Amino acid sequence: MNFEEKTLSEKTVFDGKVIKVAVEEVETPKGLKAQREIIHHVPAVAILALTDDHKMILEKQWRSPIHNTTLEIPAGKVDSRDSDDALHAAKRELNEETRFEAGKIKKISSFYTSIGVLDEFMTLYLATDLTPVKEKLPQDRDEQLVLEKVTLDEALKMIDVGEIEDAKTIMAIYYWQGMSNREYGSAK
Repeated sequence: MNFEEKTLSEKTVFDGKVIKVAVEEVETPKGLKAQREIIHHVPAVAILALTDDHKMILEKQWRSPIHNTTLEIPAGKVDSRDSDDALHAAKRELNEETRFEAGKIKKISSFYTSIGVLDEFMTLYLATDLTPVKEKLPQDRDEQLVLEKVTLDEALKMIDVGEIEDAKTIMAIYYWQGMSNREYGSAK
């Protein structure tokens, strides 16, 4: 079965600092014409940062799209400072947002964050053996972050009661839970 839609036209309706919004007219495989609204976003990274005392680092910050504060893992976009290298971006974001560097960092997974309207492709990393950075990189001027450290049990409860609602963070916590089950036979 053919699923591919043919793009007949594309018009950029907004071109901002982080996103570009386009409206496409497409022809479906059945020959129907339809409109697609697409948000183009640069690649991004997120980091599950685990301390030596088995806690994860979360950031509390304001998120304008939902008009509320959130608890999230460190994350950010891959930009010109990174030469399109997601691993470099992850290390940079960890430094900027938490002031830690990882002795070990490994890729967990890459995924699209909201494929119904957005082409953002995110890579999730696991960072361990954390130590304070020797050289602090400049932080984003428009970000205000407060760091929290929580155990796996606390993080799972925060999901259950709705304190953590961010998808990348939930994914990271469930990865951590699975990792703990494999390493220790049960969640810690």
